[in-house]
Amino acid sequence: MNFANKITILRILLIPFFIAFILYSKWELALLVFIIAALTDAIDGYIARALKQRTELGKILDPIADKLIILSAFICLSVSKTLPPALKPPVYVPIIVISRDAIIILGALLIHHIKGELNIMPTLISKITTFLQMATVISILLGSAAVSPLLWSITVGFTIVSGIDYIAKGSKLLNEK
Repeated sequence: MNFANKITILRILLIPFFIAFILYSKWELALLVFIIAALTDAIDGYIARALKQRTELGKILDPIADKLIILSAFICLSVSKTLPPALKPPVYVPIIVISRDAIIILGALLIHHIKGELNIMPTLISKITTFLQMATVISILLGSAAVSPLLWSITVGFTIVSGIDYIAKGSKLLNEK
């Protein structure tokens, strides 16, 4: 197992700590763990490219790690009893984030089952979406006034557009001979 994949696994191993810190209202620790997880997302990708350590395992683990930490964050923050209501994500935000990721995962499984392989690279829109989702979580954990209807709208908008983009790409793959 290469170094980039070990960093990705570290991100996955941070998730239970992140969830526990949110559930026990340890906001500073949750913020610290989430920032570390977000940084490992950038670091593992850079290492994989720079050191030519891209692997099939990494192609699968990296997006799974991203989805797990982001979904955990939106779910836990939306059900938290101690998070001030002004900072809680509106109900539609976790629903849209979870729905998009479920559609992407189901689509990937379907394509893999039908085609026997799956080679979808992240797009610019999906990278921006992940960044916005992480920035939104960080803003919430900071107790930031920046968590506004505008930020929710931008994050949700990119999440929807990214989901539609993945559906279009998946449909194209399924229709290829």
